[in-house]
Amino acid sequence: MDQIIAYFESINPILAAFYATLFTWGLTALGASLVFLFKGVNRAFFDGMLGFTGGVMVAASFWSLLAPGIEMSPGEGFTKVIPAVVGFGLGALFLFGLDKILPHLHINFKESEKEGVKTPWHKTTLLVLAITLHNIPEGLAVGVLFGGVAAGFDGATIGGAVALAIGIGLQNFPEGFAVSMPLRRQGLSKRKSFMYGQSSAIVEPIAAVIGAWAVMTFQPILPYALAFAAGAMIFVVVEEVIPETQRDKYTDIATLGFIGGFIIMMTLDVGLS
Repeated sequence: MDQIIAYFESINPILAAFYATLFTWGLTALGASLVFLFKGVNRAFFDGMLGFTGGVMVAASFWSLLAPGIEMSPGEGFTKVIPAVVGFGLGALFLFGLDKILPHLHINFKESEKEGVKTPWHKTTLLVLAITLHNIPEGLAVGVLFGGVAAGFDGATIGGAVALAIGIGLQNFPEGFAVSMPLRRQGLSKRKSFMYGQSSAIVEPIAAVIGAWAVMTFQPILPYALAFAAGAMIFVVVEEVIPETQRDKYTDIATLGFIGGFIIMMTLDVGLS
């Protein structure tokens, strides 16, 4: 792990963010590839993995984004928390707007429950777009953190950025599976199910590069940018991930998965930072 961190320290931060999110994208593809091996997925396992995803995202929002953002903010008392408040609110509103505009359909939801503007798009496209919404703030968070390290802000570390990428990669693995298997059940071939499943994470390297570039170019926005990514991720968890785990009888398993995901992400961040 020390060698990995040293390597990321030695290269351009934007390139580092790009490589890190190629890793998270790769784990999405690896999860989606399970469609070639399995005909279906156990619903209890599925809900547990969705819960795990939510736990990772919530832990990352605090330990990797909000806490460093507040630490590096100037001022004392209420003044110190203003960037976090503003950024967090804007991040949530940004995803709220995308959620209302972009047509999508949550996993485990009926086609009649699709969200966003009305569209004749097929259910498979809507399922992929739903997971794509998850991945925008995740890629942005990784990029912003790498950009913060390059800008020399206290509280932003390569170890923390690597930990965030590992955590997001871990929860992307079941996400890839969660997209490809429903597509397979919709009648798509295994190959098409895999291609659609892995493509849901293609936005992560794009968002990461944008986030790293923005922070390096406009350094004072870093505390706001970290909180922005956190607000976007929390919105996704509350509006999408948690409801998706509450549609069946395995809510206890989903809750335990959430706790496990939170513990693993917290451990990674504290240990590597």
